[in-house]
Amino acid sequence: MSSKVGRYRGSVKDYPDFDASQDAETLYKAMKGFGSDKQAILDLITSRSNQQRIQIIQAYKSLYGKDLIEDLKYELTGKFERLIVGLMRPPAYFDAKEIKDALDGVGTDEKCLIEILASRDNQQIHALVEAYKDAYERDLETDVITDTSGHFKKMLIVLLQGTREEDDIVSDELVAQDAQELFEAGEVKWGTDEAQFIFILGSRSRTHLQLVFDEYEKIAGKKIEESIKGELSGDFEKLMLAVVKCIRSTRNYFANRLYKAMKGMGTADNTLIRIMVSRSEIDMMDIRESFRSQYEKSLYSMIKNDTSGEYKKALLNLCGGDDDAAGEYFPEAAQVAFQKWELSATTAARIELKGTIKPAADFNADGDGKALRKAMKGFGTDEDTIIDIVVKRTNSQRQEIKQAFKSHFGRDLMADLKSELSGTLAKLVLGLMMTPAQFDAKQINKAIVGAGTDEKVLIEIMATRNNQEIQAINEAYQEGELTVYSVCSSHSKGHGN
Repeated sequence: MSSKVGRYRGSVKDYPDFDASQDAETLYKAMKGFGSDKQAILDLITSRSNQQRIQIIQAYKSLYGKDLIEDLKYELTGKFERLIVGLMRPPAYFDAKEIKDALDGVGTDEKCLIEILASRDNQQIHALVEAYKDAYERDLETDVITDTSGHFKKMLIVLLQGTREEDDIVSDELVAQDAQELFEAGEVKWGTDEAQFIFILGSRSRTHLQLVFDEYEKIAGKKIEESIKGELSGDFEKLMLAVVKCIRSTRNYFANRLYKAMKGMGTADNTLIRIMVSRSEIDMMDIRESFRSQYEKSLYSMIKNDTSGEYKKALLNLCGGDDDAAGEYFPEAAQVAFQKWELSATTAARIELKGTIKPAADFNADGDGKALRKAMKGFGTDEDTIIDIVVKRTNSQRQEIKQAFKSHFGRDLMADLKSELSGTLAKLVLGLMMTPAQFDAKQINKAIVGAGTDEKVLIEIMATRNNQEIQAINEAYQEGELTVYSVCSSHSKGHGN
């Protein structure tokens, strides 16, 4: 199993106590004689990592003087054969075979080209190009040029260079410049400057482009995907959309591809096989989680309902578990949330965080307190004034307003707001008036009190706060419990209980 940076997110791991010769013997016996033991074959191959499978191929050759892949092709048929044989190839050679199949014959499988070339990193692209040359004694770039055309071809060639920037140091000025140039190349320009889209989307780093997409939405008033759909067309449009989706979230992209492969009548088995094979030792656990979140069903259950026979059994083994089963889904969600926190914490160290609320100029806590009291006094409530003050003050300024309100009127501002407002507006305003730690503590309390537990809230908060924030939440939670307890005790005593 190849070493990965950080937490391993594949569904297939190195088999413990691995013995290549013993596995080779087991496979030989499974294929010897009349018929073959397909269950034994799929159980063994889907429970070994790719590096272990390569060792089994070598041991098989040494022991029996035969090519294991050729024997598997002879014994197996159809989709099951394609899946098992695909697992036996090194990742780069698997990608090379998929690309070769996509380019050969009548017509071109553009969807396959898009999926592979839009989703692979520089290292994977370089390995793919070398594997293609080694396996077929042909130049992949030349074959792509021969078989494709127009801007679609140009972008594929850019991706085939494997030269996307990998430096995560981001320049705010370059982010703004690229976003503006994309806007002017499409929405502003009569016609479209496709070269600008190709250059920026084909060369900039993932971190940089994620920020460019955010900045673009501010400038254009729409997502970059909407502009691509309006400005580009055909396979070029599909390719650029795939690049954007992979930049935003590779796991979401593959979850969507898998869903579409099985949705409706029939199954796009080549797509299903390609993704399950190629991602089983990279990010299948993340893809599973994304699938469950987006479509409210597990990838496991959809594969189970959409396929059959040994093919289904092998795919389910590669899936690695059912997220609809008890105890499966939320642990995965917590790990994914933690990964997001790690990424955001790393990015935040390099990029200045920019909130939407800034300290109000010429702030006067006592004046704001009086304005709020006036807005709630008498018949009816001036909600506009309340909203205007609360959303235009920072949290620390709101805390000063609460203190000034108490000092001036001898009243609890939170209690008054709760009495005057209702529904979602009340929840929003009261939430803003709490300290961040108090707000988080209240959300956690609501998540665990009553029937059932809202695990999503617990995951979101506990996986994304830093140590200082967690400690503050603990303190706020304890203070909140004491307050509730004292209120309840007073209430009980008042009733003679």
